[in-house]
Amino acid sequence: MTTNTLRKLASIQRIKALEPIPNADAILKATVLGWQVVVKKGEFQVGDLCVYCEIDSLMPEKPEFEFLKGQNMRIRTLRLRGQVSQGICFPLEILPAEYRETQPLAEGLDVTEVLGISKYEAPIPTQLSGKVKGHFPSFIPKTDETRVQVLQEALSTLAGTRCYVAEKLDGSSASYYLEANEQSGVSELNACSRNLNLLEEPGNTLWQVARACQLEEKLKSQSRRLALQAELIGPGIQGNKYRLQKPELYFFNAFDIEAYAFLDHADFMALMQELDLKPVPILENDYLLEADIPRLVEKSIGVSVLNAQTRREGIVIRPLQEMRTLENTLGRVSFKAINPEFLLKYGE
Repeated sequence: MTTNTLRKLASIQRIKALEPIPNADAILKATVLGWQVVVKKGEFQVGDLCVYCEIDSLMPEKPEFEFLKGQNMRIRTLRLRGQVSQGICFPLEILPAEYRETQPLAEGLDVTEVLGISKYEAPIPTQLSGKVKGHFPSFIPKTDETRVQVLQEALSTLAGTRCYVAEKLDGSSASYYLEANEQSGVSELNACSRNLNLLEEPGNTLWQVARACQLEEKLKSQSRRLALQAELIGPGIQGNKYRLQKPELYFFNAFDIEAYAFLDHADFMALMQELDLKPVPILENDYLLEADIPRLVEKSIGVSVLNAQTRREGIVIRPLQEMRTLENTLGRVSFKAINPEFLLKYGE
């Protein structure tokens, strides 16, 4: 479920339910996929199709989206009359007339490009950017996680699977692996941000923390060619919500490059202990997966293990034994539930 093919910023979806909101006469709570969205009363009926736009959608500057100018055209999590609302439901008429007349408007249809919508990306801190060595390597999966709200069908299939629950930290993604230098042939460390392979430079935090924890030497100590992926948190990164004194790496993936497989949870934790590296906080070690999206979102609410004064960003749920599924091209079974209280506090 880590593949980005599931992320449809704008798609045609069905209104599954409409419920009243206490002390609110003009609005209702709609359920779309696994999301709760505030809509105008009378705009939709249960069973209607709509164009649903997810949070983090960056809308084009067009008259029909003028109301989002105060939010820099970005759809965020809001609380309206006490009700958390994630995303916006538009009538089908928001689509160009020619498109509506020539395309079958089926449930699930991706209309992101039709509407000119892009994904909001947080700016990269200066100390995490730098000279680019190349693109993120194709032989290592990226670290994206799918939100639980779009996975009801998969959850129903996987219910009862033994899983672990990890805290999702709010930092910057970092991936490290060894590769032979083209000139010398000597195996050397590579460091990647979410999308780029970065050259080592003074002042680049991604490299500084790797050197501080002797990551190159530790990877060379392994008989397998591994890629390690971590969340980089600390001063200058996402507002340093955990109030750390210095940047730190918290690891969440170990990937066997030759076998093209992630290590199972127990093997990963053993590796972290062997290499003296910090894993992300583990909240539960033997959780039976529930096919209940509201319950999983509720489970994400809480404070961080790293700082009890900080709301945790959310949770990541994975099977104890690595699983893959081809259903709807989900790929690796791994997904996130984001704490709505975190999104509201930090304007996400």
